[in-house]
Amino acid sequence: MTEPRRGRPSGEFSFGRHALMSVGAATVVLLVTAIVVVAVRPTPVVGLVIALVGIVVAVVAMGVVSTRSARRAFGPAEDDRPGS
Repeated sequence: MTEPRRGRPSGEFSFGRHALMSVGAATVVLLVTAIVVVAVRPTPVVGLVIALVGIVVAVVAMGVVSTRSARRAFGPAEDDRPGS
C-alpha cells in the first residue's frame, strides 16, 4: 500500500520548483561567501580557502535542500526507513 503524497496540495512534484529551491540555496551560500571575502579583505591564500569552503558548503546546501524537497514530495526512500 502506498502512502499519500505530502507537500503541495495538488500532490504533484514540480521539477522546476525543486531545481529553483536547490540552486537558490547554493546561490545564497555563495552570496554570503562573497560578502565575507569583501568584508574581511583577506590575503590571496586565505581568500582562496574561504572561496573553496564556500563552494563546498554551497554543494552541501544544494544536496540537503534537494533531498528534503524530494522526501517531502515522495516520502522517505526504502533505504531510509528504520529496520531496513
